[in-house]
Amino acid sequence: MKKLLIIAFAVAVVAQFARAEEKLPVELAKKSSFSADNARNPFWPIGWKPAPKVAAPTEQGGPEIPESAFVVTSITLDNGTRFAIINHKTMQEGQVFGLQMGNQTYQLTVKVIEDGRVILDRRGQQIIVPLHRH
Repeated sequence: MKKLLIIAFAVAVVAQFARAEEKLPVELAKKSSFSADNARNPFWPIGWKPAPKVAAPTEQGGPEIPESAFVVTSITLDNGTRFAIINHKTMQEGQVFGLQMGNQTYQLTVKVIEDGRVILDRRGQQIIVPLHRH
């Protein structure tokens, strides 16, 4: 009998609290929201900011680039796919890259990769660079 009385009392208390919650509406002072307007990478450390991007100086004609400015250390020819390692960077035919000479950056294109040599193009100037053999 005591168990039945305790259960009935507990149910009455729970019902009373449920009615009290229904009567009192909850109003939020400030709703939370998310906005990605600042475009900050969430994986950066707090307070860290990336260095500003500085535009490379544009080339103004300039002198002809000698073939000695390049070192071709490896060439791979495989079923139409051609790669060459030029100045320690892997390049493919048609790829455009920059060459830093002094404070000037020159834009070059890998025109052709052949067995034993690479032909580079800079504004019509063709630079033929042989494979560096040890």
